[in-house]
Amino acid sequence: MPREYQFPFELRHLVYFHEVARHLHFRRASEALALAQPALSRQIAQLEEALGTPLFVRSRRKVELTPAGQALAERVEPLLRTLKRLPRDVQAVAEGEVGRVRVAFTGLAMATVLPKILHAFHRQHPGIRLELTESPTSAQLAALQAGDLECGFFHPDAPAPGLRTKLLLRESNGVLLPVAHALAKRPGLRLRDLADTPFVLFPRTHNPGFYDRILAAFATAGITPRIAEEVWPRTNALGLVRAGLGATFITPSEAQHLPPEIVFRALRGPAPESRLVLGWRAEPTLAPALAAFLSTADSTGPVPKA
Repeated sequence: MPREYQFPFELRHLVYFHEVARHLHFRRASEALALAQPALSRQIAQLEEALGTPLFVRSRRKVELTPAGQALAERVEPLLRTLKRLPRDVQAVAEGEVGRVRVAFTGLAMATVLPKILHAFHRQHPGIRLELTESPTSAQLAALQAGDLECGFFHPDAPAPGLRTKLLLRESNGVLLPVAHALAKRPGLRLRDLADTPFVLFPRTHNPGFYDRILAAFATAGITPRIAEEVWPRTNALGLVRAGLGATFITPSEAQHLPPEIVFRALRGPAPESRLVLGWRAEPTLAPALAAFLSTADSTGPVPKA
């Protein structure tokens, strides 16, 4: 037994003390404990000796707590309540009723599938706390590998060793334009129509796969993109489009609720594809809280596709 866990008294001493402190009567306490009164008195004496101070003032007429006894009683009560709850609390963790799940997400996830998952999860598992963080794909992959996240919503580039993934969304992108743009009133566009339009993208290091699919779409269209800015998170790109500084790519699922200063236009022909997955570490046994979250995500409906 480590020295810091070696105590001069046992749990039973605290239970016996609690009953005497509650009744302030040795006979009633002994009856409640189904313990002979002399034996109870010996147990209290042992506790007093272990603590080095009297806990009760005894007389023929009454039993009172000493100041030290009062202090101990105030501490023992919550301790015993906690110990009483311990089996149920542990069982609740084992059954996935309580716990913590650290979840990272990208802007695409929050604009599409994630709110529905969060709503269902909080309704089904109110005792599990989610710690949500917006984070680019590259940072999520590193955090998952390091064990700093339980799961993440990100955009896959290539299979990641040690991770499992579930595809949640796969859509071809359209473009987001300022409402005053010369092409904003056209119902459908091709990338080559936007050869002279500056684009607002994101740093390639955040999501190399999607960035390269954007460049590949431009190459297939036979044009070279004019990249005006590279910003993150996604909301910053939308803000720059609203300011009239360029266009950006967005999926139809993201374009459901847009401010009046910007418009979404579908692309005909070459268009970069967004892929959103839910990923987690490939472990032999999942923590119950994480398993509950993954189960909720799995039951949220079909995968949107272009």
